Amino acid sequence: MNKYAMRKDLYNGKIWTLESFDGTKLFASKSLIEDMKAVVVIVHGLAEHSGRYDYVAKKLNEANFGVYRFDHRGHGKSEGERTHFNDYNDLIDDINHVLELAKKENPDLPIFLIGHSMGGFGVTSFGTKYPQKVNGIVSSGALTRDLNNSVKSALTDLDPSTRIPNELGEGVCSVEEVREDYQNDPLNEKSYSIGLAQQLAKGLDWLEKHPTDFVDPILILHGEKDGLVSYEDSLKFFKEIESEDKQVKIYGKLFHEIFNEYMKDEVIQDAISWIENRI
Repeated sequence: MNKYAMRKDLYNGKIWTLESFDGTKLFASKSLIEDMKAVVVIVHGLAEHSGRYDYVAKKLNEANFGVYRFDHRGHGKSEGERTHFNDYNDLIDDINHVLELAKKENPDLPIFLIGHSMGGFGVTSFGTKYPQKVNGIVSSGALTRDLNNSVKSALTDLDPSTRIPNELGEGVCSVEEVREDYQNDPLNEKSYSIGLAQQLAKGLDWLEKHPTDFVDPILILHGEKDGLVSYEDSLKFFKEIESEDKQVKIYGKLFHEIFNEYMKDEVIQDAISWIENRI
């Protein structure tokens, strides 16, 4: 049995399948502990899955935060056409559905979102569409403006079902072990649809047209050497949104997955400290 077959989906907690707003079954997990100070919902990126955030969840639990995670539709162990979206709003409303569940189960606790890459698009779009539903948002390498033109170039006449090879692996992290793990993980998809890219492009266009609708507290984190999503995305988003409580931090020399970089403990602690100061 290889290490992926042996890997626990959650280092300490419960896994289950929940039905989202339209009945799509999403693979989800939660680790709730005694004396929780807050609850955090983690939102993963394109072509990966929530199990890649075990270490982040562990550190959040050690800080007395409960953690909820889920696989996007069409990702990981969730239902749906593989790495495909019919509507970018499905991504946003899946987040809202999981968030509502977390709030219902923990009505007296503050609640926060952490989103990476496409998940960063998800949480910032959530804050734009559903303002003031959370106590704060943390974005990591978030796709918010696409200054690298990585998905907006997909606005073509190609059939949405056309597949694009997933070539993100070499750029995810400066740590070789992380890159190898990314390539070998069977739950990481090897391709994604033109339709997904097209819907993200439409979502980014919508997000860019509504910066003043984003008013939530936010901590924006990005690696300076991120070759997949430009750190300029985060700087531009930071400048344009209306939040009175907003911070941005660019980490020199770090690549895309800052929560997996050699400085990951410092990055995660920055997120934890920011959350603690808003409880």
